[in-house]
Amino acid sequence: MYRVIKVLNNNGILVYHVETGKEMILLGNGVGFGKKPTEQIEKLPGAKVYSLVTRRKQESVLKTVNGIRPEFIEATGKIIEEAENVFQKINHEMLLPLADHIALAAKRAKENRQLPNPFTPDIRVLFGEEYQVALKGREIIQQLTGHEISEDEVGFITLHIHAGLSDEAVSQTLDATRIVNEGIAMIEQEFDQKLESGSLGCTRLMSHMYYMILRTRKGEGTNADFNEFIFQNYPRTGEAAKRVCDYMSRQLKQPVAKEEIGFLAIHIQRVISPDTV
Repeated sequence: MYRVIKVLNNNGILVYHVETGKEMILLGNGVGFGKKPTEQIEKLPGAKVYSLVTRRKQESVLKTVNGIRPEFIEATGKIIEEAENVFQKINHEMLLPLADHIALAAKRAKENRQLPNPFTPDIRVLFGEEYQVALKGREIIQQLTGHEISEDEVGFITLHIHAGLSDEAVSQTLDATRIVNEGIAMIEQEFDQKLESGSLGCTRLMSHMYYMILRTRKGEGTNADFNEFIFQNYPRTGEAAKRVCDYMSRQLKQPVAKEEIGFLAIHIQRVISPDTV
């Protein structure tokens, strides 16, 4: 049983779920039509249910919802549906944080201001499927709100989608992307070689570095130990991998397992000289 708190528009309502004592948003065609505050309603067929969290912990759900125009909440719901079509399951609690971000992105677009995202190319490589959903999200935002957001904003939306699929916060994913970006730059500088972004080898290298960061954050290592092989056969690559691992350790403020050096070096060697490993 739900009690209506606020009608957002014909396609959305903010409700109080009597059984759980939690505020939720219901989205779907016509779910808000004819509804009134305090009205008691049963479950609505076809309505999507979103449990809610706010970006600022001290802020009430109602205050957050009041600060976001309904069309942005509706657009966000449709983006989440697009993500579900690809990934089957995604955390619905991302609704308000993402809607809040989209509303601010639209405001920036209207004022001809940009929020630079220098890691958009890396985000596109690391989270390709999420990025494709975010591109569809840009179309949805245009259709429902009339605002056209930038490619950098698509990158930020990608991070929100990834956060909805994982235990990572958006800020953690962005920080990991930054570390990967810097690691790639270190490798390029060491070998005086520009890596081909989007190539299979570079994509695998970046993905490997990203999951290295996740393992390190969790205090995990890898069972594969290629250190002896690497330093005997490709010592320069081994030293480059060690420098990247040392950099990661400093950034993450925790040690990267020594076995990661050789494992990373294998991926580096495959990119800089594909025929050698």
